Amino acid sequence: MRGFLFIGPLLALAACDMARQRQEAPPPLVRVVTVQAQPVSNVIDLPGRIQAVRSAEIRARIDGIVEQRLYREGADVPAGAPLFRIDPRDATAQLVQAQAGLRRAEARRINAERVVRRYGVLVSDNSVSAQDFDQAQAVLRQADAEVAEARAAATRARLQLEYATVRSPIAGRAGIAQVTEGAFVTASPNSLLTTVEDISTVYALVSPSRSAVLDLLQRAGNAPPVEVALLPEDGRAVAIAGRLDFTSPTVDAETGGQVFRAAFPNPARQLLPGQFVRVRLQMGAAAGIVVPARAVQLSEQASTVSVLQRDGTLALRPVELGRQSGEDWIILNGLRPGERIVIEGWQNVRPGQKVRVAGDKVSEAGTARAGR
Repeated sequence: MRGFLFIGPLLALAACDMARQRQEAPPPLVRVVTVQAQPVSNVIDLPGRIQAVRSAEIRARIDGIVEQRLYREGADVPAGAPLFRIDPRDATAQLVQAQAGLRRAEARRINAERVVRRYGVLVSDNSVSAQDFDQAQAVLRQADAEVAEARAAATRARLQLEYATVRSPIAGRAGIAQVTEGAFVTASPNSLLTTVEDISTVYALVSPSRSAVLDLLQRAGNAPPVEVALLPEDGRAVAIAGRLDFTSPTVDAETGGQVFRAAFPNPARQLLPGQFVRVRLQMGAAAGIVVPARAVQLSEQASTVSVLQRDGTLALRPVELGRQSGEDWIILNGLRPGERIVIEGWQNVRPGQKVRVAGDKVSEAGTARAGR
């Protein structure tokens, strides 16, 4: 019993010492940054799709058997380059026949012209009646028409023979052949042989919602010029600057989007038709707050930052995030200029707990990165 009486005071004394140590423990150490309003690029990032600036569907213009493919699939071809050869024998025969018809018509015209010339001399002394002379002139005019018709037929036959060699109407990259040697093709819309696409310059089509466009215009103020850039996929390359080429004057009734088309140079042929990309539309700049990304606490419910109060305690503040600019987040709502937020050490602090500030600096690092 005496042992218990002796141990009880010792336990009480130890508990008091532990409570005193907890009370004397210093508040957690944190680093803060003072946020300031700064110019932030007024941008919107949108998904887009690449489209060739020119695309030609190569089709047969005469009926016949494909004798040879004259190009390498996937290679760049100049305008006028031969792509396919169709059996030309039938077109050659038709040209010979048309040329023969032209020569017959020209012979008849020469004969009719000579008759008119002779009758012109004889009609003056009434050796030939005026009616015969008029008839001779009519035959000459008919012969002229027949010559013109025969010449047109010969020209068309010559074109048909030229169509036996299928050529590219534009310079670009030739696609895979849709027919092989020995295939029978016809001069119809269904006779697709291949495609040629000019991708030295490409279009990127984006369709932001009309509300997003209006919000961009509202933040931009007096509608400055729109700058466009193609964002790199790997995040390391430099964005490709382009120019806004077309803006749809209407809004799609089903999607509520407005089509924008931007043109981008593609000298290395790395951007391919059908490729999905991200396009940035930039319209001036607006005042905003930029904070380091390590200060933002992301969760499924909300995005928050730890704000240092006047009494030295921390408060968890929900914020509305804009786009990410490098290592920073652009804050749309939730913070005011001059407030101090924790950038390091917030993981060890509970809301409402007092903290010690290790350093306080103005958020200037984000200023240089905000316009990227």
